[in-house]
Order: sequence, then structure tokens, then C-alpha cells
Amino acid sequence: MTRQSEGKRIRNEARDRDYPNRFPLNRNNGEEEDAEHNRKNYRNYIANYSKSLPHYDINNNNAGEVKPDAYKKLLHAVDSEDPNDFEKIPVGNKNPLTNPLSGLSFDLEGLDSHATYVPPAPRIDSPEAAGEVAELYWMVLCRDVHFNDFGTDIEIQHAVDDLSTNYSKFPLPKNSNTHPVTTKNIFRGFTKGDVTGPYLSQFLLLGSKDVDQDSKDGYIKYGCQRIDQRQLTVMGGKQNDYLTKYQDWLDVQDGTKNPADPNNIACGNNYDTLRRFIRNMRDLANYVHYDDLPQEFINACLILLHFDPPCKNPRADFDPQNPYMRRYKKQVGFGTFGPPHIFTLVTEVTTRALKAAWYHKWFVHRRLRPEAFGGLIHRQKTTTRPPSVPNPSYPIHNEILNSEVLNRINADYGSYLLPQVFPEGSPTHPSYPAGHATIAGACVTILKAFFMEDYKISQSVNPVVASIDGTALVDYNGPDKDELTIRGELDKLAANIAIGRNMAGVHYRSDYTQSLLLGEQIACSILEDQEKTYREKYCIKFHKFDGSVYHTGSDCRRTEKERCVDI
Repeated sequence: MTRQSEGKRIRNEARDRDYPNRFPLNRNNGEEEDAEHNRKNYRNYIANYSKSLPHYDINNNNAGEVKPDAYKKLLHAVDSEDPNDFEKIPVGNKNPLTNPLSGLSFDLEGLDSHATYVPPAPRIDSPEAAGEVAELYWMVLCRDVHFNDFGTDIEIQHAVDDLSTNYSKFPLPKNSNTHPVTTKNIFRGFTKGDVTGPYLSQFLLLGSKDVDQDSKDGYIKYGCQRIDQRQLTVMGGKQNDYLTKYQDWLDVQDGTKNPADPNNIACGNNYDTLRRFIRNMRDLANYVHYDDLPQEFINACLILLHFDPPCKNPRADFDPQNPYMRRYKKQVGFGTFGPPHIFTLVTEVTTRALKAAWYHKWFVHRRLRPEAFGGLIHRQKTTTRPPSVPNPSYPIHNEILNSEVLNRINADYGSYLLPQVFPEGSPTHPSYPAGHATIAGACVTILKAFFMEDYKISQSVNPVVASIDGTALVDYNGPDKDELTIRGELDKLAANIAIGRNMAGVHYRSDYTQSLLLGEQIACSILEDQEKTYREKYCIKFHKFDGSVYHTGSDCRRTEKERCVDI
């Protein structure tokens, strides 16, 4: 077979794999259709994303609800897929919509974005949504609690008690028995690694060992340069939360306020004078506000590439299935199965994951942001409205409407709105699935594919946590300190980055869980496309987020190999 014919065959096989004969049937949760047919009081598309479109003003009976003619222009553009129709949507001049057309783009590698599947999001009238929103309100009240104090803080205990007992469909953590939420697993992800060790992944704290530094110095080796894991943080306290006044909230929904404008009430993150390691939920939310994706996963890759294992082989933390670890003894990997290969793959999956997420965001689900859900709750419960504006009766589940956490929020902030860490509130694109979380799922999948999952962090460095003031790293000495593995800390990193956005108030828990799985679909499909492009005989084997084992590679036994995505 000639080089030309072999290359065409490989590309054709990838095409058939990435464009199956039947695409999955992606459907939203039906709330938009209920609004169109005036069912169940889903009036004016209240349960769908409408930020930056015009809304009824505060003195109107429909205050805070999107003007339906504007929303129908969005639906028309989504249906026509014409770029010019998106330009006809009446959007506030300060906050344009974020890149809906990327959901229509094609890629030359990996599963087509429209061939991926994401289940319908929880409806606002469901107990699932009630539990998710309650968690977000509790995150607000606990934003400034140091992660190290979760086991003893009284506010965390109140959150545990409420989330454990008052929401019938709140998602159960992995280590739940009779008590579904504990101080050990609250606000954590769903994998085994998420509930092992300290809250924060080591890859958001550790540096690299180098000739002039220790990993506890917090500097990541970047060639002859270095990256500081300390970040510019914002001051804590409820006075530094945003969108807690209804008119301010409404102006931002309309897109008529520019967060960068010094005259805007929503401007003004109050920055700290010191750079600190991430200590609490506010710090983590600030990190994922300004990160340049996929920086945290590039950082993790750099840390792993420069681990200092206590053994002669400098690549002892590579996956043992790597062909240059297992098969070839007179060659070393570089452009294939070496550091440049792994490093570039982490970035390669990022934009493809985003395109898949944006397809589902704009062209399938159009889920409202949590800040908009908070607006519905405030309208239904508030007693500070103008006398001429009656309380609406929205189809919101009573488990959240009757929750004590809402009274706590109202007492602290003077409204039932969901206080935001970001001055501008959420980005100008729908909530579900989440971009950060989809990227996290994709990038972490690549890292798990190339590094030894069971390698224990303590074989190279002692696990660490941030000090009380966040200016230094101190040893983590919990009883499970020797149980932290590369797999667990990577799964935890994905959860930290995704749930960090929840902590800011811009995403829900289901945005995190389903988006990780979407990113995993994309990354696995790219690994499969590349399977026959290498001359090396190899087999990649790692654990997916659900715990199942995944295999791909030219040297895998066919009885072991499974596709990541079954259409």
C-alpha cells in the first residue's frame, strides 16, 4: 500500500467514525415549548437563557421577563443558522452574545459536535433544580470559609444539614451512605478522587522541583522561566458580591451596563494587595473568572512532566502502556508519545470541546443562568415591589421556594437574588453545558491517557494545602495523604475548575456533571481518530469519570477495546 492510499484510508475510517449514519436525538427539557404554548405558566420564556435581550422593566407586571418578540428572533436565528439573522437579534449594546456561530462549525478531527449527546437539563419545576439552586445559595453564604475549615465551620454544617435533608433529588456524592452530604464531601465532585484528600487539587497549588526551587515554593517550571501558582485575589465579604439589587440585576440582564465602565454599579472587584494561593470558594471563583483556558491543564501537564520521582527512570510517572516505556528500548518518544505530543494534545482538544458545548448551549438547550433563576425566585417572593406589580406565580419547585437558605440570603443581602462573584454576573451565553467544565473533561481525559493513573503524589512530593492567609503552602497531613493519585487529583482538578464556576454563581451542578462527560466524549474520539496514525504499537488504557476502563490503540486486544461514545 502506498503512503498516499494508506493515508486516505486512515482519514476515511476517521470520517466514518466521527460522522455515524445516525446522529443522537438531542432534545431540550421542553420548557421553551411550554412557553410557546402558554402551558404551566411558563410565560415569556422565563426558564430559558435571555441575557442581553430586552426585558420588561421594574414597573411592568412581567418585570424581569424577556420580551417574547426578541426571544423569537433568537429562535429564528437558531433555526435558520444564518449569521445575518443573529445580527438582527435586539441585544443590549454593552454585552453582545458570545459566539453562537461556533456551535455550527465543523472540525477535521474528533466526533462532530452535533454527533455528541447531552441529556435534557433539569426543569425549574423539578426537585433536581431545587437542590441545585439551594446548593448555589449555600455556596454564597460559605464563600469565605477556608477549605481547611470545612470540617469545623458552623456555616458549612448548616449547609450540610440543609442539603442532606430538605431536597429530595439533590445528587448524592460518591461516598454517601445514610447521610448524603457531609463536611467531607460538600461542594465536591462525583468521582472517588474528589473526596480523597484536601478540597483543592494539588495541580492548583504545587510547583515543580528545579535546581533553585522546591515544589512547595509554588512555581511551575516553564523551561528556564517559571509560573507562580499564587494569584491576584479579591477581598471577601458580602460587600464584594454583586447583582444583589433588582434594578442593577435587571440592567445587566438587558445588556445595558458595561462591567468595564467605571461608572457602572457592577464594576469594581476590590483586589487584595497580596497574591495568594487559593484558600476558599471566592478565590477559586476568581481564578476561573480570569483564567486563559486551558491554562490550568497546561500547568498540570507541566507539573507532571517535571515531577521528580525517586527512581532512576525520569519518566516513571508516564503510563506504563506508553510504547517507549514498555516496548522500545533503543528509542525515546518525543514528537510521538513524548512531552511535546502530550502537551499539544491538551490544547488540541480545547477548542473542539468548546464547539461541542456551544452547539448544545445555543442550538439545543438554551438553559437560563442561575442569576436569572434567582431573579424568578426574587420576583415570586419579594414584598418590596411597586404596589401595582403583583407577585407572579412561577412553576418553581416548593423545595427551594420554602427553603430556609432563601431567608438567610434575604437577611444578609436585602433580596432573594443570587449574589454573584463576577461584577458582570454570568457570561452572555446559555448555562448548559458549561464551557469550563467541557474543557476540563476533555483536557483531563488526555492527561489520564498518558500518565500513570495510580502513581501516588507522595512518591514525589508531600501533598500541600494553602496556609491560613494563603501566602504559603503547608504540608497536608490528613490520614489519606498517601492515597492521592495522579488520576484522583486530575479528576479533582476537573471538578475544581468546573465547580469553581458554580461558586461564582454562574453554573449549576448538572452543568458540571454532564459537561465533564461531554468533554470526555470529544477527547476519546480524538484519541480514536489518531489510533492508526502512529507507527508505534501501543495501547492507551485509563479510567473514565464514571469509573469504567477505556482502551484505545493499535496494540489493544479487541476484546478489551471499547469506544468512548456509543451512538
